[in-house]
Amino acid sequence: MIITPKIIAWATISRILFTIHGTMLVWIVVEMKKDKLYWILLIGLILLCLEVVLTLYATEKGEWKWFSPTVFLYLSSTIPSIFLLELDFLQHRIQLKNSALNSTLNSTQQMAEEINFNIYSTWLKTLEQTMILALVMVRWVMPKGEMNRIQLSELLLIYIALGADILDILGLIKEPELETSWAVNIVGLSIFSWALLQFTLVLTQTQSTESISNNTSLDAKCSYVSSCCTSEVWSLLIAVGMQDGPFLIFRLYVMIKEEVLNEMMIFFICKNILTVAIEIYRIFVIQCADQHHKKKMGI
Repeated sequence: MIITPKIIAWATISRILFTIHGTMLVWIVVEMKKDKLYWILLIGLILLCLEVVLTLYATEKGEWKWFSPTVFLYLSSTIPSIFLLELDFLQHRIQLKNSALNSTLNSTQQMAEEINFNIYSTWLKTLEQTMILALVMVRWVMPKGEMNRIQLSELLLIYIALGADILDILGLIKEPELETSWAVNIVGLSIFSWALLQFTLVLTQTQSTESISNNTSLDAKCSYVSSCCTSEVWSLLIAVGMQDGPFLIFRLYVMIKEEVLNEMMIFFICKNILTVAIEIYRIFVIQCADQHHKKKMGI
């Protein structure tokens, strides 16, 4: 398939959107740290220029099938930026707490620092929330690659659901009882970063109908079994291992060990328990169906 001008245009626009959003995050890091060395975080975004050329040249439909280097390079700049900023804000909250107890800072100086902190904190919160929107919107406008429209719509719905749960983790570590805990914040940010890497994977649970209809009867059955094993099961395993499992463990730890409990915490814990149970059950059902098909075909 020849790469059309439309595919080139959308591929370019998607990289530009990522670059704009990522650059804003890196800029805040530079301003907070007062060190221009942190502009090095832009390397991932700069490499998008090379990546778009390589992707358009090496692929038939303008996008890779299972892995998105575009999203990976974007996250390679944004995740470290968010991690550094959140740790800076954590340290600032600890200092404010200590200064309030010891009254060692001049009130004017303390007020100026608090205003500066609130401004950057608002910027960071806005960019964190719009990052999920950027991932969804850019995935929408990017070339579909091997996916059909049904698979793309399914993937976008999955991304939206993932984003809501991921952002709640960032809100959780800023609860009054946890906002000055180094251990909880580092673990929470690590889980947040780990979960975001799901966006680099293109795993949908719907098989393309074209690939089935173009095969012979036996090949179609084998293709169906293979598709279930490689696509849907992997998608479920990744969801359990990269998000629902770690999120459930982290929330249970916060509830039991740190004694943080509220309505949203209870809701998300119940949601994670049900989701993990359903995902494991779904994997079991697929494997049973796989064995049934193999016996039926005499494999």
